[in-house]
Amino acid sequence: MSTPDDTIKGGESDSQVHHDDLIAVAASHRKIANPLPSGAYGFATTLLLFSLYTLHVAEIELSHGLLTMSLTFGGLAQFFAGLWEFASGNTFGGTLFVCYSAFWWGYSIILIPFFGLTGTYDGQPNVYSPQGMGAAEASEAIGLFLWIWFGITTLFLLSSFRSSGATVVFLVLLDLTLAMLAAYGYTGHAGLERAGGALGVAAAFVLYYVGTAAFLTKNTSYFTLPVGKL
Repeated sequence: MSTPDDTIKGGESDSQVHHDDLIAVAASHRKIANPLPSGAYGFATTLLLFSLYTLHVAEIELSHGLLTMSLTFGGLAQFFAGLWEFASGNTFGGTLFVCYSAFWWGYSIILIPFFGLTGTYDGQPNVYSPQGMGAAEASEAIGLFLWIWFGITTLFLLSSFRSSGATVVFLVLLDLTLAMLAAYGYTGHAGLERAGGALGVAAAFVLYYVGTAAFLTKNTSYFTLPVGKL
């Protein structure tokens, strides 16, 4: 004998109804929230801290405190923001956020003593020595690392001219930041390091502006911020 669980909706089986429901869900349009603010804030916050360390604010010489930010907010959070940018159909934003999350992860590896890229423990447990084996090449190696990212950023800049004026300004400042710091890695000129740090701070605040402008839509705010759409 049939029961209500066996035959529903005019004799259709329960599995058939669930199958139809899945098709309907798959065919429906799902609205994805804007991932730009989280990616922009993660990038900007990590860049700001990186630039302040570069400027030796509070007389800080070693930038290892950057790791907490570069591994999490600038790395992981920005990576997920990039994936959601891809899901929402934004190839430029997705590529930018995923690439720069990898940048922060890569820079983190340089700073972690375990990997031995900028020094060794020199036989002392848990004591990092920048004067250890291979440390003499550290600045040039980091300079080359930054020159490569200067080239990648230039490609992003060339692809951004139909996005917004604020995005173009950010990428110009970021490009100059990387160029100054890369040149510092090869020359050791303190003026280049200070210039790179100052430009990085400016780039971070421009990116904060871009992220905040994405928050302040006509549906969520009483005012909006212009970004100079191109």
